[in-house]
Amino acid sequence: MLLVFGALMPILNPPGHAPIFLTMTADYNSQERTILARRVGIYSFILLLISMFIGSYVLEFFGVSLPIVRIGGGLLVATAGWQLMSSGDDSHKSAGMLQVGATRPSNEELRERAFYPLTFPITVGPGSITVAIALGAGFNGPGLQKFSMPLASLTAVAITSYSLYLCYRHAERLLKLLGSTGSIIFLRLSAFILMCIGIQIFWDGFSVLFGELLVHYLKPA
Repeated sequence: MLLVFGALMPILNPPGHAPIFLTMTADYNSQERTILARRVGIYSFILLLISMFIGSYVLEFFGVSLPIVRIGGGLLVATAGWQLMSSGDDSHKSAGMLQVGATRPSNEELRERAFYPLTFPITVGPGSITVAIALGAGFNGPGLQKFSMPLASLTAVAITSYSLYLCYRHAERLLKLLGSTGSIIFLRLSAFILMCIGIQIFWDGFSVLFGELLVHYLKPA
Protein backbone atom coordinates (compact mmCIF):
# COMPACT_ATOMS: atom_id res chain seq x y z
CA MET A 1 0.00 0.00 0.00
CA LEU A 2 2.84 2.38 0.88
CA LEU A 3 4.56 1.54 -2.40
CA VAL A 4 1.51 2.45 -4.50
CA PHE A 5 0.77 5.55 -2.42
CA GLY A 6 4.38 6.70 -2.61
CA ALA A 7 4.50 6.14 -6.37
CA LEU A 8 1.26 7.98 -7.19
CA MET A 9 1.39 10.96 -4.82
CA PRO A 10 4.46 12.73 -6.29
CA ILE A 11 2.95 12.55 -9.78
CA LEU A 12 -0.65 13.41 -8.88
CA ASN A 13 0.61 16.06 -6.42
CA PRO A 14 -2.79 17.22 -5.05
CA PRO A 15 -1.46 20.45 -3.44
CA GLY A 16 0.37 21.34 -6.65
CA HIS A 17 -2.66 20.70 -8.85
CA ALA A 18 -5.00 22.71 -6.61
CA PRO A 19 -4.04 26.07 -8.22
CA ILE A 20 -4.60 24.57 -11.67
CA PHE A 21 -8.02 23.34 -10.53
CA LEU A 22 -8.81 26.89 -9.43
CA THR A 23 -7.77 28.23 -12.81
CA MET A 24 -9.93 25.72 -14.67
CA THR A 25 -12.98 26.46 -12.46
CA ALA A 26 -12.70 30.24 -12.21
CA ASP A 27 -16.22 30.76 -13.64
CA TYR A 28 -17.91 28.51 -11.07
CA ASN A 29 -19.25 29.40 -7.65
CA SER A 30 -18.26 27.70 -4.40
CA GLN A 31 -21.05 25.10 -4.48
CA GLU A 32 -20.31 24.11 -8.07
CA ARG A 33 -16.59 23.92 -7.33
CA THR A 34 -17.32 21.55 -4.44
CA ILE A 35 -19.33 19.29 -6.76
CA LEU A 36 -16.49 19.32 -9.29
CA ALA A 37 -13.90 18.50 -6.62
CA ARG A 38 -15.94 15.53 -5.42
CA ARG A 39 -16.44 14.28 -8.97
CA VAL A 40 -12.76 14.63 -9.79
CA GLY A 41 -11.92 12.53 -6.74
CA ILE A 42 -14.36 9.81 -7.80
CA TYR A 43 -13.30 9.82 -11.44
CA SER A 44 -9.62 9.79 -10.49
CA PHE A 45 -10.21 6.73 -8.31
CA ILE A 46 -11.99 4.90 -11.15
CA LEU A 47 -9.48 5.89 -13.83
CA LEU A 48 -6.47 4.87 -11.75
CA LEU A 49 -8.02 1.51 -10.94
CA ILE A 50 -8.85 0.85 -14.59
CA SER A 51 -5.30 1.78 -15.58
CA MET A 52 -3.84 -0.42 -12.86
CA PHE A 53 -5.91 -3.54 -13.51
CA ILE A 54 -6.63 -3.54 -17.27
CA GLY A 55 -4.66 -0.58 -18.69
CA SER A 56 -1.93 -2.69 -20.28
CA TYR A 57 -4.50 -4.95 -21.94
CA VAL A 58 -6.41 -1.98 -23.37
CA LEU A 59 -3.26 -0.44 -24.87
CA GLU A 60 -2.21 -3.79 -26.28
CA PHE A 61 -5.66 -4.34 -27.81
CA PHE A 62 -5.55 -1.00 -29.66
CA GLY A 63 -1.84 -1.28 -30.44
CA VAL A 64 -0.95 1.95 -28.62
CA SER A 65 2.36 2.37 -26.80
CA LEU A 66 2.93 4.37 -23.62
CA PRO A 67 5.10 7.01 -25.35
CA ILE A 68 2.23 7.71 -27.74
CA VAL A 69 -0.10 8.12 -24.75
CA ARG A 70 2.34 10.65 -23.31
CA ILE A 71 2.53 12.60 -26.55
CA GLY A 72 -1.25 12.75 -26.98
CA GLY A 73 -1.87 13.61 -23.34
CA GLY A 74 0.88 16.24 -23.36
CA LEU A 75 -0.71 17.97 -26.34
CA LEU A 76 -4.09 18.04 -24.57
CA VAL A 77 -2.62 19.51 -21.37
CA ALA A 78 -0.54 22.11 -23.23
CA THR A 79 -3.56 23.16 -25.29
CA ALA A 80 -5.67 23.59 -22.15
CA GLY A 81 -2.96 25.74 -20.57
CA TRP A 82 -2.63 27.89 -23.70
CA GLN A 83 -6.40 28.47 -23.85
CA LEU A 84 -6.42 29.60 -20.23
CA MET A 85 -3.51 31.97 -20.83
CA SER A 86 -5.23 33.42 -23.91
CA SER A 87 -8.60 33.99 -22.22
CA GLY A 88 -9.69 37.41 -20.98
CA ASP A 89 -9.50 38.65 -17.41
CA ASP A 90 -13.26 39.01 -16.93
CA SER A 91 -13.74 35.37 -16.06
CA HIS A 92 -11.04 35.56 -13.39
CA LYS A 93 -12.44 38.76 -11.90
CA SER A 94 -15.81 37.10 -11.45
CA ALA A 95 -14.43 33.82 -10.16
CA GLY A 96 -16.77 32.16 -7.69
CA MET A 97 -19.49 34.82 -8.15
CA LEU A 98 -22.97 34.37 -9.54
CA GLN A 99 -23.93 37.06 -12.00
CA VAL A 100 -27.50 38.31 -12.24
CA GLY A 101 -29.38 36.51 -14.98
CA ALA A 102 -26.50 34.14 -15.65
CA THR A 103 -27.36 30.58 -16.59
CA ARG A 104 -25.59 28.15 -14.32
CA PRO A 105 -24.41 24.76 -15.59
CA SER A 106 -26.55 21.68 -14.98
CA ASN A 107 -25.39 18.68 -12.97
CA GLU A 108 -24.82 16.79 -16.20
CA GLU A 109 -22.58 19.55 -17.53
CA LEU A 110 -20.64 19.59 -14.26
CA ARG A 111 -20.12 15.81 -14.46
CA GLU A 112 -18.86 16.09 -18.02
CA ARG A 113 -16.41 18.88 -17.18
CA ALA A 114 -15.27 17.04 -14.07
CA PHE A 115 -14.06 14.16 -16.21
CA TYR A 116 -12.68 16.16 -19.15
CA PRO A 117 -10.49 18.07 -18.76
CA LEU A 118 -10.33 18.27 -14.93
CA THR A 119 -9.79 14.56 -14.25
CA PHE A 120 -8.24 13.56 -17.56
CA PRO A 121 -5.75 14.78 -18.60
CA ILE A 122 -5.21 17.53 -15.98
CA THR A 123 -5.28 15.48 -12.75
CA VAL A 124 -4.78 11.90 -13.92
CA GLY A 125 -2.54 12.36 -16.93
CA PRO A 126 -0.21 10.16 -18.96
CA GLY A 127 2.40 10.10 -16.19
CA SER A 128 0.13 8.76 -13.47
CA ILE A 129 -1.52 6.34 -15.91
CA THR A 130 1.90 4.99 -16.87
CA VAL A 131 2.82 4.47 -13.20
CA ALA A 132 -0.52 2.78 -12.50
CA ILE A 133 -0.03 0.40 -15.42
CA ALA A 134 3.49 -0.44 -14.24
CA LEU A 135 2.25 -1.12 -10.70
CA GLY A 136 -0.54 -3.32 -12.02
CA ALA A 137 1.99 -5.46 -13.85
CA GLY A 138 3.22 -6.77 -10.48
CA PHE A 139 -0.13 -8.19 -9.38
CA ASN A 140 0.72 -11.73 -10.50
CA GLY A 141 2.51 -12.66 -7.31
CA PRO A 142 2.59 -16.05 -5.63
CA GLY A 143 0.15 -17.25 -2.98
CA LEU A 144 -1.67 -14.61 -0.96
CA GLN A 145 -0.02 -11.78 -2.91
CA LYS A 146 -2.54 -12.39 -5.68
CA PHE A 147 -5.19 -11.05 -3.29
CA SER A 148 -3.25 -8.83 -0.89
CA MET A 149 -1.51 -6.71 -3.55
CA PRO A 150 -4.71 -5.68 -5.41
CA LEU A 151 -6.44 -4.98 -2.07
CA ALA A 152 -3.54 -2.86 -0.82
CA SER A 153 -3.41 -1.01 -4.16
CA LEU A 154 -7.15 -0.36 -3.97
CA THR A 155 -6.72 1.17 -0.52
CA ALA A 156 -3.79 3.33 -1.63
CA VAL A 157 -5.69 4.64 -4.67
CA ALA A 158 -8.69 5.45 -2.46
CA ILE A 159 -6.52 7.45 -0.04
CA THR A 160 -4.83 9.28 -2.91
CA SER A 161 -8.14 10.14 -4.57
CA TYR A 162 -9.57 11.42 -1.30
CA SER A 163 -6.54 13.66 -0.82
CA LEU A 164 -7.24 15.09 -4.29
CA TYR A 165 -10.78 15.90 -3.24
CA LEU A 166 -9.65 17.59 -0.03
CA CYS A 167 -7.04 19.77 -1.77
CA TYR A 168 -9.42 20.77 -4.55
CA ARG A 169 -12.30 21.33 -2.16
CA HIS A 170 -10.38 23.84 -0.02
CA ALA A 171 -8.33 25.44 -2.79
CA GLU A 172 -10.75 28.36 -3.01
CA ARG A 173 -9.36 29.76 0.23
CA LEU A 174 -6.20 30.68 -1.68
CA LEU A 175 -8.14 33.14 -3.83
CA LYS A 176 -9.68 34.84 -0.80
CA LEU A 177 -6.22 35.38 0.69
CA LEU A 178 -4.74 36.76 -2.55
CA GLY A 179 -7.43 39.31 -3.35
CA SER A 180 -8.65 40.36 -6.82
CA THR A 181 -5.36 41.43 -8.43
CA GLY A 182 -3.37 38.68 -6.78
CA SER A 183 -5.90 36.09 -7.93
CA ILE A 184 -5.55 37.15 -11.58
CA ILE A 185 -1.75 36.98 -11.39
CA PHE A 186 -1.90 33.66 -9.56
CA LEU A 187 -4.30 32.12 -12.09
CA ARG A 188 -2.21 33.32 -15.05
CA LEU A 189 0.92 31.78 -13.59
CA SER A 190 -0.95 28.53 -12.96
CA ALA A 191 -2.09 28.47 -16.59
CA PHE A 192 1.51 28.94 -17.73
CA ILE A 193 2.69 26.12 -15.45
CA LEU A 194 -0.07 23.91 -16.86
CA MET A 195 1.13 24.59 -20.40
CA CYS A 196 4.73 23.80 -19.38
CA ILE A 197 3.61 20.52 -17.79
CA GLY A 198 1.93 19.55 -21.05
CA ILE A 199 5.08 20.32 -23.04
CA GLN A 200 7.16 18.28 -20.57
CA ILE A 201 4.81 15.29 -20.90
CA PHE A 202 4.96 15.58 -24.69
CA TRP A 203 8.76 15.76 -24.61
CA ASP A 204 9.03 12.68 -22.39
CA GLY A 205 7.06 10.63 -24.92
CA PHE A 206 8.81 12.12 -27.93
CA SER A 207 12.27 11.48 -26.45
CA VAL A 208 11.52 7.78 -26.05
CA LEU A 209 10.24 7.43 -29.60
CA PHE A 210 13.11 9.47 -31.03
CA GLY A 211 15.63 7.35 -29.11
CA GLU A 212 14.08 4.16 -30.46
CA LEU A 213 14.21 5.61 -33.96
CA LEU A 214 17.91 6.43 -33.64
CA VAL A 215 18.70 2.96 -32.33
CA HIS A 216 16.79 1.39 -35.22
CA TYR A 217 18.56 3.36 -37.96
CA LEU A 218 22.03 3.58 -36.41
CA LYS A 219 22.46 -0.02 -35.42
CA PRO A 220 25.02 -1.88 -37.53
CA ALA A 221 23.70 -4.01 -40.37
